[in-house]
Amino acid sequence: MSQDGVGVDLETSLGYLLKEASTALRVAMEEVLRPLGMTVTHYSCLELLAQRPGLSNSELARGAFVTRQSMNVLLQALEREGHVTRPAEAPVGKVLPTRLTPLGRRRLAKATVAVRAVEDRMLAGMTDAERSAAFRSLRSMIRSLGDGDEGA
Repeated sequence: MSQDGVGVDLETSLGYLLKEASTALRVAMEEVLRPLGMTVTHYSCLELLAQRPGLSNSELARGAFVTRQSMNVLLQALEREGHVTRPAEAPVGKVLPTRLTPLGRRRLAKATVAVRAVEDRMLAGMTDAERSAAFRSLRSMIRSLGDGDEGA
């Protein structure tokens, strides 16, 4: 509780601290990606496709934490720029599997170096044990909140 007994005490709220950390990470990533002509969502999309070729628009949207409509606009731009390819017609059903082009892979490689430097900076003050503990804690929080969705 806050000092007045109403609401959440932002000084001790882990949720608020997580949001603050998330925002700081996003700002730092945007700063290093902007000179490369990318946004965090653009980078996330390319990274997801590098690791899981053939994802659909919906799968990419979920992975990048954006709406399907926003992802569709981004994919159209990436396709025009030659970073991704999608078939003109869906091989099965309505899903248009998306793949990186060689140009997309080269752009991603440059962005990955920049993003990795941000993450290294973020973790610089932590020992390996602290990093492992933070990872386990965050995974546990995600699982706990995900479990709560099942009863809804």
